[in-house]
Amino acid sequence: YSPQAAAADSGGMVVLSAAVLTKQGRTLFARQFVEMNRLRIEGLLAAFPKLLGTGNKQHTFIETDTVRYVYQPLEGLFLLLITNKASNIVEDLDTLRLLSKVLPEFAGGTSEEKVSEKAFELVFAFDEVITVGGYREYIDLRQIRQNLEMDSHEEKLQNMVKKTKIDSARDQANHMSKVIKSRQREAAKSGGLMAPGTMAGIGGGGGGAPPGG
Repeated sequence: YSPQAAAADSGGMVVLSAAVLTKQGRTLFARQFVEMNRLRIEGLLAAFPKLLGTGNKQHTFIETDTVRYVYQPLEGLFLLLITNKASNIVEDLDTLRLLSKVLPEFAGGTSEEKVSEKAFELVFAFDEVITVGGYREYIDLRQIRQNLEMDSHEEKLQNMVKKTKIDSARDQANHMSKVIKSRQREAAKSGGLMAPGTMAGIGGGGGGAPPGG
């Protein structure tokens, strides 16, 4: 349990983790935004289904001694934020609403299979909404889509540049290989000329007078 996590629990208004769970309590996807011990985050996630059974059905949040669970049912799943108790519940609910739109947009639906399959895309999308440290970015779905498309385009551009360099180097190597072979053939035909990689002229005696003699 790190000092950063302790500060997050007691201090500023932060989201500790965002997760998607099945109705049975199995975690499909979880993203943490503050430095926390893995056992601690797993313990918090595992506690949620048990707390859900004791909570007030009229509310979509549950508080414990240390954290607040803010959640939203999505068909057969739960979208969950774990925050510290100092966080602004109104802001947390607004963040949850945005993530409830992000999830089907970038997973292609809200089934277990789609969420599991698109886990990496969801990490990037959730990171657009909540920064490292657990703070909300004021952004909408359109801006998230644009940012991720821009990142994707930059990555594609880098890959294209890299491929172009590789292709150019390959073409240059092939060209040099042809030039060398052509010179070797010319040298073999004419005789007496130096062939690449040899010390004596092909077809020549190799015993010419030394220069300056």
